[in-house]
Amino acid sequence: MALHDPHKELKAFKPAHKFFVGIDSDGCAFDTMEPKHKECFCPVTVWKWDLASASKYAREAWDFVNLYSTLRGCNRFHALQHVMDLLRERGEVQRRGVRIPQLADLAAWTKRETALGNPALEAEVRKTGNAELARCLDWSKTINEMVARIVRNVPPFPGVRESLELLSGKADMIVVSATPAEALEREWEEHDVARHMSVIAGQEMGSKTDHLRVATAGKYPPERILMIGDAPGDLRAAQANQALFYPVNPGHEEESWDRFVREAGPKFLAGDYTKEYEARLLAEFNKLLPATPPWKINTK
Repeated sequence: MALHDPHKELKAFKPAHKFFVGIDSDGCAFDTMEPKHKECFCPVTVWKWDLASASKYAREAWDFVNLYSTLRGCNRFHALQHVMDLLRERGEVQRRGVRIPQLADLAAWTKRETALGNPALEAEVRKTGNAELARCLDWSKTINEMVARIVRNVPPFPGVRESLELLSGKADMIVVSATPAEALEREWEEHDVARHMSVIAGQEMGSKTDHLRVATAGKYPPERILMIGDAPGDLRAAQANQALFYPVNPGHEEESWDRFVREAGPKFLAGDYTKEYEARLLAEFNKLLPATPPWKINTK
């Protein structure tokens, strides 16, 4: 039986225009990060990993990792490991005697797997019968069910539609995201913006770095490739592919999209999006997300 190729759709993608733009979805194009993490991801994590006796600290750790730190926007399976690591070392959690799992099997799987999504994890569970990975799969599937129920009627940020119209007919656009494809397709279709995108690439198609590499390598010069994102991982994906980056600043999303329509988008399409201009934007962006949790700073 032929092996499934997660990059098949990206490999088949062919340029129609001179420019290419990759756009992240959650927290960048759509204001969905807060409801997804606070109403779905974190409650399911407390439930499925028996963290009720440390729920306050679980919430703090989850929100820090996924919303308010340099880890913002990371894949959910990496996020789960980061959160458990933070909880395990926190004195308040230790004093409560809460058992925080090591997740060694999950860590090993995330190191060897490139398409970190439910299909790949499901295949691994079928093959190995690993109990820890089965629990992770149940956790992840339950999150998807909660997101489908709760996160609806959340439109794109103001300025996103105008940005897509500005780029339409001039640049090829794809969604570059660590979110499951089912949620991405539902959200982009629900608000009639999927029609602008050549591919909607989610976690099943690999990492964001993979998405950009497979979609653009040998097809566009670097100065005509732009990644729009709201997290350091988006920036790293752009840099790994020698692409330009436009930051949507967390907490200042509307202003960022307004600036894209007025200034950054026209500069990019005119070939005037210089490294000096990008550096000015990154100086703002890099100040917004800390690497150290506030509870570690406050105890020093």
